[in-house]
Amino acid sequence: MRVKWPFILMALLTLGSFVGAGAQQPPDHSMSGPMDMPMSSGQMTMEMPGVGPATGDFLQTILLHTTSGTSAEPNSTPTPMLMKMSGRWMWMFHGNVFVVEQQQTSLQNTEERGGDKFFSTNWFMPMAQRKLGPGELTLRAMLSLEPATVTGRQYPLLFQQGETAYGKPIVDGQHPHDFFMELALLYDWHVAEKTLLSLYVAPVGDPALGPTAYPHRASASEDPLAALGHHQEDSTHISDDVITVGLASGMFRIEGSGFHGREPNEHRWEIQQGTIDSWSTRLTVQPGKDWSGQYSFGELHSLEALYPSENQQRMTASVMYNKPLKDGNWASSAIWGRTKSAPGGAIFNSYLLESTLQFARRNFVWTRIERAERSNELLLGENPLPPNFEEMPIGQVQAYTFGYDREFGKLPHVAAALGAQVTAYGVPSSLHPVYGSDPVGIAVFLRLRPEARNGN
Repeated sequence: MRVKWPFILMALLTLGSFVGAGAQQPPDHSMSGPMDMPMSSGQMTMEMPGVGPATGDFLQTILLHTTSGTSAEPNSTPTPMLMKMSGRWMWMFHGNVFVVEQQQTSLQNTEERGGDKFFSTNWFMPMAQRKLGPGELTLRAMLSLEPATVTGRQYPLLFQQGETAYGKPIVDGQHPHDFFMELALLYDWHVAEKTLLSLYVAPVGDPALGPTAYPHRASASEDPLAALGHHQEDSTHISDDVITVGLASGMFRIEGSGFHGREPNEHRWEIQQGTIDSWSTRLTVQPGKDWSGQYSFGELHSLEALYPSENQQRMTASVMYNKPLKDGNWASSAIWGRTKSAPGGAIFNSYLLESTLQFARRNFVWTRIERAERSNELLLGENPLPPNFEEMPIGQVQAYTFGYDREFGKLPHVAAALGAQVTAYGVPSSLHPVYGSDPVGIAVFLRLRPEARNGN
C-alpha cells in the first residue's frame, strides 16, 4: 500500500482544527499535559534531574514526546531541551553534536581493518505542541547533517555490519544517518482519566519496534558511536511510511505499527518512500518513575538491498533504569535483540548493557558492554558478494567501552564537554586470521547539546 502523505497530513490537521474550533473550552483533564510546565524569564524549561525535580506519571511522560518515535524511557529520565511558549504553541529544541577524532586498530592482522577518521555524529529535534480539541497535537522533526559530516559513507567501527551502499555491504563501519531522520505528526487523546489513545504518522519515522534508539538513550548520551547490536535492536528508528496506534492505561502501553521495511540506501539527503509492507507491535511497562521495560516483535519485508527476497523477524526486550542524584543522574539499559531471516532461518542475537553516571554536575563516566553475533560477510570485507552467497552466523564478538567527559565553560544555552573513550574487543577464533586477537578503538571528542535550566 503506497501512502499519500500530503493528503493524510492535511486531512488530519483539518480534522483536528475542526474539532478544536467546535470545542467551547479546553477539556478539564485531571492530569497535566506538556502545557502546564513552569516559565522562567520568558523561556519554558522542563524540571529534570540535575536541573530540577522530575515528576509525572507514564501518561505525562508520553505527552512530552522527547524520545525517538513513540518509545519510552523511565519517567525520571532527564532531557536537556530548550522550550518557549508562543501563543498556544510550545516550541522545543533538543539535539546532540559530537565532533570526533577516532582511531580503530586491528593488531596482528593479515589485512588492514579499521582506520582513523575525523567526523561528526549529530542530530537536531525541533518540535511544537499545543492543545487541540480533546487532546494534544505534536509536530516533530529529526534532522542530521551526517551525510555531510561523515564522509565516505561511513566512519570506522570494527565488526559493525548493516546496510549497503552502491551495491556493496558496509563492513567495519557505521553508516551516516539520513538528513531526514523523522518528520512526524502525533495526536494524543485522553479517552478516560488514566487512558491515552495516541496516533503517530510519519513519512519518515520510528515504528513500535525496539527500545529507544541509541542516539537518544540517556544511558548512551555521552557515547558518540553506534552500538554493535544496532541492527538487531533498534535500526528501524529511521523507517519510511510509518503509522502507529497506541493505547496507554496506568503503567501499560500497547502499540501497533505499519511501515516500509527496506533500510535506507546511500542517498542520505532524500526521503525514500515505499509501501507499507511490514508491521510490528510493542508492549511497554513503566512500573515506577525510575523503571521502564518493553518487549516488541516485528515482521520486516525485503529489509536489505543485497537480499531483496529475504524477509526478517525481529524481537527485542529491554529494561531501563534511571536514578536522579543530588548533583547528577544515573541511567542504565539492558537490551536483547534477535533477528531471524526467512527463508534460510539464520538467527543473530545481540546483548547490550550500558550505563552513564553524571556526578558533581559537570562530570560523566560511562560504559557499554556488548556481545553481538556477526556473519561471514566480515570475511569478505566490502567486496561484492559472490554468486549465491548465503549470510550465516560466524561467531560472537564482545566489545567493552569505557569513557569520561567533563563539561566546561559557559556558552549561552549550550552544554559543552571534552571527553574520550576506549573500546577493547573480544574476537572469536574464526575471525583471528582477519582481525588478530587484540583489536582496540580510541575516540576523543567535543560534545555540544542544549542546556536545560532550572525553572525556579
